[in-house]
Amino acid sequence: MADKGTFRILVTGGAGYIGSHAILALKDAGWRPVVIDNLTTGFRWAVPGDVPFVEGDIEDAPLLAKIIADHDIGAIMHFAGSIIVPESVENPLKYYHNNTAKSRALIEAAVTNGVKHFIFSSTAATYGVPEESPVREDTPTLPINPYGRSKLMTEYMLRDTAAAHDLNYCALRYFNVAGADPQGRSGQSTAGATHLIKVAVEAALGKRESVAIFGTDYDTPDGTGVRDYIHVNDLAAAHVKALEALIAAPQVCHTLNCGYGKGFSVLQVLDAVDRVTNQKIVRDVQGRRAGDPDSLISDNAAILERFGWLPQYDDLDLIVRHALAWERKLGDRT
Repeated sequence: MADKGTFRILVTGGAGYIGSHAILALKDAGWRPVVIDNLTTGFRWAVPGDVPFVEGDIEDAPLLAKIIADHDIGAIMHFAGSIIVPESVENPLKYYHNNTAKSRALIEAAVTNGVKHFIFSSTAATYGVPEESPVREDTPTLPINPYGRSKLMTEYMLRDTAAAHDLNYCALRYFNVAGADPQGRSGQSTAGATHLIKVAVEAALGKRESVAIFGTDYDTPDGTGVRDYIHVNDLAAAHVKALEALIAAPQVCHTLNCGYGKGFSVLQVLDAVDRVTNQKIVRDVQGRRAGDPDSLISDNAAILERFGWLPQYDDLDLIVRHALAWERKLGDRT
């Protein structure tokens, strides 16, 4: 295992939602992160004061070379990118730039400057609308929007680069990330976020008038879409497990689902928010959105077996409580 005292991890997008939680998980495990973020959607205050921070862009090759040399970077965790599916349809070139072209520049910087380990923030959107659920890693990847395609293209780049260079990687395909750090150190802070649990707790606190339900005629028990919701702290812990696995076996690469292997419908999520807040959210039933699958649940057997990853927060009401606590705190932070 690498020396945690000297080996550092460059976290791109570390001032954002998932990246900031990864920093906390790395620090809690004794690793030393360094952050680069252009602060387009991230928040400077989300990065702890004792973590080196560089405001900059991952396309800036000279800057990346300097950071890697100055901080003895041994691995990269790549969270920077754009994540809103409808926006990717309206502005595909933004997504192919931010998620694909910039990732290519970052991968090239890793190879050029001798960084040997790369953890990539991928997505279940790479599967598109799968014919089966739960989905396994060998389920065909048929993304239906530029967001999913832009992420899948980066997976291809990593696979091909690892075959040609001294680099191994782990691509983690996230399902629906939610919740906040239980200690209140970070949470989902982006204005106008589209995540259901974030939207629902905003509505519960009067920040929104209602929550939209997009379709009630899906082939699910209650007619609303079913998704696999994973607590952001468990996701962050999976990244630390991935880092340690890559270091321990430098010839091995991984592409793994990251979810709980079970799903909740939109109505079940809203019911959970009602339970936790002891009030009723106003529900605005609308038509389906194009491309939304009936159900999208992970088969997470591979990550459990390979990494020994043991989720600690696999409880919907607990996820909601942590999201709600952060939302209440957020008014004092922005």
